Amino acid sequence: MKDDTEEKGGLTRRGFLKSTGGAAAVAGMTVGGLAVGTGEAAAATGPMPKKWNETYDVVVIGSGFAGLAAAIEAKNAGASAVVIEKMAVHGGNSIINGGDFCAPGTKLQKEAGVQDSPDLMYNDMMKAGLYLNHPELARTVADQAKDALEWCENYIGAKFTRLNFHGGHSVKRANQTANASGSEVVNKMLGKARALGIEVQTRTKMVRFIANKDGRIVGIEVRTGYKFPDEKSGKTAYIKARKAVILTSGGFSEDLKLRQIEDPRLTDKFGTTNQPGATGEALLAACMAGAMDVQMDWIQLGPWTSPDEKGFGHVPLFCERLVGYGPMIDPVKGKRFFKETGNRKERADAIILLGHPVIIMGDSYSVPKQVFPRALEKGLESGAVKKFDTLEALAKNYNIPLSALQQEIARWNSFVEKKKDDDFDCMIFKDARPTAAPPFYAARLWPKVHHTMGGLVIDKNAQVFGLDFKPLKGLYAAGEVTGGVHGAVRLGGVAMADCLVFGRIAGKNAAKEKSWG
Repeated sequence: MKDDTEEKGGLTRRGFLKSTGGAAAVAGMTVGGLAVGTGEAAAATGPMPKKWNETYDVVVIGSGFAGLAAAIEAKNAGASAVVIEKMAVHGGNSIINGGDFCAPGTKLQKEAGVQDSPDLMYNDMMKAGLYLNHPELARTVADQAKDALEWCENYIGAKFTRLNFHGGHSVKRANQTANASGSEVVNKMLGKARALGIEVQTRTKMVRFIANKDGRIVGIEVRTGYKFPDEKSGKTAYIKARKAVILTSGGFSEDLKLRQIEDPRLTDKFGTTNQPGATGEALLAACMAGAMDVQMDWIQLGPWTSPDEKGFGHVPLFCERLVGYGPMIDPVKGKRFFKETGNRKERADAIILLGHPVIIMGDSYSVPKQVFPRALEKGLESGAVKKFDTLEALAKNYNIPLSALQQEIARWNSFVEKKKDDDFDCMIFKDARPTAAPPFYAARLWPKVHHTMGGLVIDKNAQVFGLDFKPLKGLYAAGEVTGGVHGAVRLGGVAMADCLVFGRIAGKNAAKEKSWG
């Protein structure tokens, strides 16, 4: 929607720096835990655009799970909405997600005889998060995850066909999409959004938030025709949000400078599972507008990634399906070294402590039974997953001491038979069998940066808070750009729940806001 009205008296980032003096302004900012501007600073006077190029009730930044859910719910609540995406394609990390949606009490759980509850999921989230989770936020996800999953099924049309397990959960509760990819949900949400008349503008990068004299977020400056990562590309435009802006821009795993500020260990020797656009500039722009950040230094590494493929790859869908069914081996000693069903941080830390890649393995029973066929096929095709006719061949390929490996496999198999791991307390599932039937399959594992748990402070209504501990009017957020939901560790499969639950909440609440003009 086009709008040529003129507004004055609002805040721009350049105006803020100019009016306060550059050094002083920067000193008042924060990146991850230092002080970043206050609600009062955000209300400092500065020019608003003389002309708004477009106007909507709700402006959503980011086109993944959270962003599309927010836009759909805002539209269904009677608000006009637009989604902007800086990359050339929609979906962000969500579209390359592994497709596991953790929720308690689902149809697939009941069919499998799994007893679960929101309380159990909440307790698992808090335990993994070292109880640093903001309880209200974790509780919201656990309580509303099932409803969000059923919304995806019944309203969006996404299909979930299999139940999986992720380390750190007490039970199997990961409902896997039909294609083992987040694209099953993202693409169908995109179709629904377009059917509702919601425009999704790609190659449109958010540059800064714009606030009025009262400190309310009233719109954004963007660059249209932006070509990542050329910061000089595109043309300046202004989009007005009559009710609210919803930030769903994701995390900052690909922002090497920012992640090293938060965790200096995460140098370029660690790759990422993320798409290239997972950088933190939108989050920092919110901080410059007065938003508070939390727990930015909790950055998760995926312990199931492989050094033998780029990005997320196929090995994660091979590895995670085998935990509780096959052993994880240190190739130098030929021994297990940690429980395979431990949470992501525990396993990643254990691998990094060894200082070299490890392997996960399974046999002709466990692999075809557990691993999604496409992941196995593509992994074998790329060489990241390998197939061996004998343990001897496997040991030779990875330079593992054969005698030690044979003894360890025999010990592992004894644990599988009695369904109790005396060494590391790995959860061994009822349908697991000894790793004994060739051919054997294996893949190397080395952690990659996967998820940034920290981000903007929100409440259960998805309202962003400023450093004055008050809501930053006109700004909501959902998904990985927020912090506090997961504490120190996000459990596998809970990202979809987090994004869909809070994305829907943000969209509904943004639509209820009173129009400012």
